[in-house]
Amino acid sequence: MKHVIYMYLLIMLAFGQTAFSQEAPPDCNASEAQMKAKPFTKDQGDICIKEWEQRVKDLKDRHAGLVSSIATLNQSLTSTNASIQKNNEDILALLNATQKQLEEFAQRLGVLEGKVRSIKGLNEAQLIERQEELRFLETELNKLRSERISLNPPYFNRITELARDIRSLYRSKPTKDYVVGTWVDDRDCLWNIAGKAEIYNDALLWPKVWQANTEIIRNPDVIFPGQKLMLPASAPKTSDEMKAERAYWKKKRAAAQKANETPAPQNSGMLK
Repeated sequence: MKHVIYMYLLIMLAFGQTAFSQEAPPDCNASEAQMKAKPFTKDQGDICIKEWEQRVKDLKDRHAGLVSSIATLNQSLTSTNASIQKNNEDILALLNATQKQLEEFAQRLGVLEGKVRSIKGLNEAQLIERQEELRFLETELNKLRSERISLNPPYFNRITELARDIRSLYRSKPTKDYVVGTWVDDRDCLWNIAGKAEIYNDALLWPKVWQANTEIIRNPDVIFPGQKLMLPASAPKTSDEMKAERAYWKKKRAAAQKANETPAPQNSGMLK
């Protein structure tokens, strides 16, 4: 019986020592200052060392995977670059152009884009004063558009957008009205009206007045006192205005030729 009690006491003592000796798990993420303030025991240190070794192994495995992925991506990039180069060579062959010509075209297009960007920042009054410059820029853009290189997709899209920007910047000067006076007092006809210093100061622009008022002017040779004419802004004649002017002069020449070809009527009466 004594032996049984003795063994029981030994077991209880051993269990108590084991329970007493158990330590809280270490915080392996603690800072250096925290570790110095409360140093790890050997067992705690061993636990953290194993944890850190496992982390290092995981990082090395991830690094190896990333290196492999980078190598695969580099191969794909090399293949893509080769394909792009081949496509560029094919485009140059189709456009019958050299790389230098392509770069020069891009530079000229870039200059036009820069000039249009500077105009886009102007106010309405300033825009009206820069209309002639806009027409010049559109002419230059049309020259670029007529070249084969403009068919290159990146340039084609930029040209299309630039043309849209230029059109959006066109403005017309405010129009004004003019009331026709009498021939006796004002010598008013379309030619003289256009020639007035306060109108266009250019009689050759008379078709602009005519074409802006076709609803009330049926015959440009005939206008009436009191008619209220709308005067477009001073500008070169448009293609429609020049077309109307050519038709007018053609009709005048035909009428004059017909009048010259018609024999004068003869007097059939008897002289007395």
